[in-house]
Amino acid sequence: MPRKSSTPNRGFRIADQIQRDLSELIARELKDPRVGMVTINAVEVTPDYAHAKVFFSVLTGDTAETEAALNHAAGHLRNGLFKRLHIHTVPTLHFIFDRTTERAADMNALIAKAVASRSKDEGPA
Repeated sequence: MPRKSSTPNRGFRIADQIQRDLSELIARELKDPRVGMVTINAVEVTPDYAHAKVFFSVLTGDTAETEAALNHAAGHLRNGLFKRLHIHTVPTLHFIFDRTTERAADMNALIAKAVASRSKDEGPA
């Protein structure tokens, strides 16, 4: 009989906890001026918990500089996570800029433009 994993959603719970803890660590402990107002959008953890992709967005500032600063501080942030999480392996962090909000804004602009041009074509009823 195949052995069931202890908790099927454990990876999701760990990713969620990493997301919450990283948000707090970045806001309170990271003093790098290149890191402005950062929002952690999602965390994806590999099945062996060795690596975690951390997707973030930035309210203001240069995204490339922020990504470089966060990846530079990844070791410090991982150490902070090690103190907070009670798991055997704390994943290596890989920060990736999340373009979802930019794409959503572009799609909204395209939709608004299409609606505006359609209403012009139809004219008054």
